[in-house]
Amino acid sequence: MDYSELKELWRKEEKNAFEGWDFSYLKNRWKDEGLPWDYKEILKKYLNSDHKLLDMGTGGGEFLLSLNHPYNNTSVTEMWEPNVKLCKKKLEPLGIEVKQAFNDSKLPFKDNVFDMIINRHGSFDIKEVKRILKPNGIFITQQVGGKNNEKLSNALIKNFKPLFSQNTLENNLKEIEKNFFEILYAKEFFPYLRFKDIGALVYFAKIIKWEFPNFSVDSCFEELCKLYEELNVKGYIESIEHRFIIVCRKRK
Repeated sequence: MDYSELKELWRKEEKNAFEGWDFSYLKNRWKDEGLPWDYKEILKKYLNSDHKLLDMGTGGGEFLLSLNHPYNNTSVTEMWEPNVKLCKKKLEPLGIEVKQAFNDSKLPFKDNVFDMIINRHGSFDIKEVKRILKPNGIFITQQVGGKNNEKLSNALIKNFKPLFSQNTLENNLKEIEKNFFEILYAKEFFPYLRFKDIGALVYFAKIIKWEFPNFSVDSCFEELCKLYEELNVKGYIESIEHRFIIVCRKRK
């Protein structure tokens, strides 16, 4: 296959639709090292069925539904309009409260509402989390750190500058403790992510716009070809991810 044929193939990947936060399209086309902790198991350790639960930045609600928490005790926020519509269609009929959140510093809830707030890969303002969480309430967040995919971003995007370099475990712990939370558990990890074909990488880079700004097959074609040659030698393209998790309790 010559490079003009590859370009057309990659352009098709670039145009593929994406909904919710579901990467099942890439099944068997990438491999993630995984994390030394299990986010869901950690949540279940603290979550009771009578708890008022908020899932911040729920995406399409896929993960939330896997928790099987009573729907009448469940609320979600989401910022991105297509996902808000999806949640209203999928979650509201079940009895789950769906709220669009435009600003992390002004969430559409009263004070001291929730027993537990969870946040998986979403932004948050710890002062606002504190406001809507009950005394002794639990906040659990798994974050994508500021060094996520940095090596791959530099390989694809000319003059790449990371947007969230300050998003580290250390910096978050300082801010959380400053706001009168007790840290119950915290861990940071840098797993590998390997793409088995360049089309999978194209699909991924087009979605993750903040890590691959202004990415397109046409503008990054030279870089994609270099990675294609690397893939033919190694059998994969490796990226290094950045993850950390924090479990904390609001003091009275």
